[in-house]
Amino acid sequence: MVRSIALRKGEVVVRADFESMGSPSQISRALKELIEAGKIVRLGYGVYAKARPSTLSGKPVPRVSLEELAQEALEKLGVPVQLGRAQADYAEGKTTQIPVRTTFNTGQRRISRKITVGISTVRYENHYSARA
Repeated sequence: MVRSIALRKGEVVVRADFESMGSPSQISRALKELIEAGKIVRLGYGVYAKARPSTLSGKPVPRVSLEELAQEALEKLGVPVQLGRAQADYAEGKTTQIPVRTTFNTGQRRISRKITVGISTVRYENHYSARA
């Protein structure tokens, strides 16, 4: 399983990637051991990211930012995403305020999945919640 994770492109792995490797309980046990060994970190239900030791604390942290991880995870789960309104406005130069929260627009879909790294959580907006 370690080799399988290392050889995968991208930083995110989902539990479904390992279905052919054993029973659900065996996969759970192996993922738990990898988390304890610091090879991966858990982002949410069935979503994991490749990890590296933190330069400050030595604890495992993701190798890339939460924004990149969330975008890749949602794409792997089949959810089309775009930048949230505040991030899009900043990228287009409409505002100089740097967005604090990681937000994605999911279009017509409503998402309840929680993706978290440390205390930072991804927020979702959709066409139903977007203000005119």
